[in-house]
Amino acid sequence: MSSAKPRKSRNKDQRDKKSANFKKRDNRQNVKNDFNSDDFVYGRHAGIDFLKTQEAEKINKVFLAEGVQEDFANEVYRYAKPKNLIVQRVPKSKLDRMVNGENHQGLVLTVASFEYTDLDQLLDKLDGQDEAPFLLMLDNIEDPHNLGSILRSSDATGVSGVIIPKRRASGLTSVVAKTSTGAIDHVPVARVNNLVQTCQTLKDRGYWIFGTAMEGEDYRRWDAKGKTVLVIGNEGKGISPLLLKQMDQTLTIPMIGHVQSLNASVATGVLLYQAFNSRHPL
Repeated sequence: MSSAKPRKSRNKDQRDKKSANFKKRDNRQNVKNDFNSDDFVYGRHAGIDFLKTQEAEKINKVFLAEGVQEDFANEVYRYAKPKNLIVQRVPKSKLDRMVNGENHQGLVLTVASFEYTDLDQLLDKLDGQDEAPFLLMLDNIEDPHNLGSILRSSDATGVSGVIIPKRRASGLTSVVAKTSTGAIDHVPVARVNNLVQTCQTLKDRGYWIFGTAMEGEDYRRWDAKGKTVLVIGNEGKGISPLLLKQMDQTLTIPMIGHVQSLNASVATGVLLYQAFNSRHPL
């Protein structure tokens, strides 16, 4: 679908009001409810309206151009702060690239392309199943291609659900969907405010928490039977220190090559198949 263009009008105020830009939208009536095909909301009126009316779960990131009017910047912060949304100040040129040169007026929101699963509802559902659940928790995976690949491996290995943080991490976007080759429609993804608190909740519900660390036990000895959570760290920094303290056990993938690291999605795939083998032996 092509992006809608602002209609010509007699004056700037009218033009601004009619530029409720929602990238790739079908029509203006679908601006607030279409999360399946759209990645960006942009423009001052459209962006502020979205910040005011939508739940935080619908908004991945808020980008505000450097040098915008102070009154407008304060208005953006006023609606973003109560929802714990981080506002990133970026050059105008970055916003131009994000929306392919459309009139963003200094504000671009990246929004959820797919619905997230409520974690409590997911856990209640899994407690009612015969097989012990296996969950994957991702600590600030930033590359949407990595997230898409991880969802693909998760679907292949029977992961019960994936948990991601709301901030400083990739959300469910069209890039993630494309990379996952359809797995995004089959693997529940829950987005939470605090991974440390979520680990404590999972422990209270009988889950064992395993994470990746250089000094961990050889992953080939890992028995992933029972209610299990595997935590994968950030592409560069690994698992954050506070979250690492929540681990019941850490795992490592031994390597003999010159490059002593693996891509996050590759490492996740290796560990998921070890979990699969231990839970479903020949």
